[in-house]
Amino acid sequence: MISKKVEEAIVNQIKNEEHSSRIYMAMASWCETKGYRGAADFLYKQSDEERMHMLKFIKYLNDRGGYAILSALEVPASKYKSLLDVFKHVMSHEEFITDSINKLYEVALKEKDYTTGSFLQWYINEQIEEESTVHGILDKMNLVGEDKAGMFHIDKELETMAAAKVVAPIA
Repeated sequence: MISKKVEEAIVNQIKNEEHSSRIYMAMASWCETKGYRGAADFLYKQSDEERMHMLKFIKYLNDRGGYAILSALEVPASKYKSLLDVFKHVMSHEEFITDSINKLYEVALKEKDYTTGSFLQWYINEQIEEESTVHGILDKMNLVGEDKAGMFHIDKELETMAAAKVVAPIA
């Protein structure tokens, strides 16, 4: 049986993951309407991935004797200044999620819930990968600056990255 503190922390993380999915979907929609189809594809895939993360938490919590409930969500932002602005927001949000996962891990350890701690290792490693990917995208965007041809190539690269990304279903 899972402790109430761990259950509450996981329910909060479920909310964060669901909100992440909506944030990335809103960003993808903005990109799509601004002609950045590759970035839109990349962010739609990110949105799907965040939803899978949410489902993984829901199933885990329910399987451990807790009850995964859904919470009200804020409406995500829908306007951005540029593609660079979008990905700066992506980076900021990924850092928020990393912090959130780390806080959840801390609760699990304080509660001596080593099973949840072990479950969270996958998320901890996933966040390292996510932040690294976004850092790489931002580095390239900063290199090209306002150059439209450079942004065009970055958009094409994001399209390739999206096509290569496989969102694994929840077992």
